[in-house]
Amino acid sequence: MSDLIVPVTPLPETRARRIAALGGGTGLAALLRGLKQGARHLTAIVTVGDDGGSSGRLREELGMLPPGDIRNCLVALADDESLMGRLFQYRFSGGDLSGHSFGNLFLAAMTEVAGGFDTAIEESSHVLKIGGNVMPSTLETVRLWAEKADGARVCGETSISAGEVACRRMWLEPMSPEAHRPAVEAISGADLVVLGPGSLFTSVLPHLAVPGLARAITESSGRRVYICNVMTQPGETTGFDAADHVAAILDAAPGSVDAVVVHDGDLPQHAIDRYAQEGQEPVGVDRRRLEKLGVEVIAADIAQRGREVRHDPATLAEVLLSRG
Repeated sequence: MSDLIVPVTPLPETRARRIAALGGGTGLAALLRGLKQGARHLTAIVTVGDDGGSSGRLREELGMLPPGDIRNCLVALADDESLMGRLFQYRFSGGDLSGHSFGNLFLAAMTEVAGGFDTAIEESSHVLKIGGNVMPSTLETVRLWAEKADGARVCGETSISAGEVACRRMWLEPMSPEAHRPAVEAISGADLVVLGPGSLFTSVLPHLAVPGLARAITESSGRRVYICNVMTQPGETTGFDAADHVAAILDAAPGSVDAVVVHDGDLPQHAIDRYAQEGQEPVGVDRRRLEKLGVEVIAADIAQRGREVRHDPATLAEVLLSRG
């Protein structure tokens, strides 16, 4: 069974609400696995700047939007025991298809057959019988750019995440891409808008670089909650604490965050030691700095225990649905 398909404890239906969750990578998929048990209307809005691995190859060879993060979110919202869900995550290990997942190839073929990436996602949703909606932030082909703390400018998600120097800011090329209209509508109709978890400069901030999405979030009448990472990320947030994460978001879209969820609890020392070898450390939490930014601090023990330090889907969802 894929490590992206794990059972979670159902949440009480009384906590159900209309939620729009924005992110990318594996962080958003993990959140969806928890939220799908308790959200009445759940929409995942996914960044489209990925340029690595199978997604990058399909992007360059076929001129399509990168399917990998979309695929992960579709599978996260599918039945945990779904054969199709496991099939979508199957990755070829030999020949010309080596490195490609079946789901990525399915989305590539469906884009050709259905005539568009958004339609391909919708049809794939029917195949997987998912509970919720998955959509891209924009249908335009974009590339991520970042300026590092040392002044260097780097293009591409893979290159941005490489190295050790933290990012100072990011932007998209072309500038000001048009937001996907259904994504704007989902944000405007949500009573809970969730940013993250995920890489700050390559999964979260790219949404705010799409003017239509940033405007919808800042004008939303719903509650806006940012889920801060548990560990720093080399090449993006080296040396950042939680307030630095929130400040970067507020710089990109003032008034876009009402509350921040931060991890409050011990982490296994063996995991901390292993991450330290890769230049990562637990994200510090300075409540006073966060409160000065005008956000409510929601502290909870939201990390899984094990070799990998990640958010626990069920616990994180319960915190959001009860306190978010």
